[in-house]
Amino acid sequence: QVRLVESGGGLVQAGGSLRLSCAASGSIRRVNAMGWYRQAPGKERELVAGITSGGSTNYADSVKGRFTISRDSAKNTVYLQMGSLKPEDTSVYYCNADIVRLVGTSLKYWGQGTQVTVSS
Repeated sequence: QVRLVESGGGLVQAGGSLRLSCAASGSIRRVNAMGWYRQAPGKERELVAGITSGGSTNYADSVKGRFTISRDSAKNTVYLQMGSLKPEDTSVYYCNADIVRLVGTSLKYWGQGTQVTVSS
């Protein structure tokens, strides 16, 4: 079994910062790409940022220059440092990872989601 556990969400004022963490655990051989998605009420889930196993990153246009994704491969953990937060960043943030299990093939896993609320 593989789990993704997120932490770090909360309530913050506009202009503030938050750091999200997501740790993968379980029967893991290797973690490939990892990323953060978000979904606001009534909207589709969208990619916020992604990072490959080699460290290449990509960002949604709406967060470029404000958010930074990073990872600690030794800990199978991905981070999302969010700065200059805006009310429109309010969403449930989900971690996603492409994981090669000890037995079996690669599968994509999702975390349980963490709420980020930015007040104006």
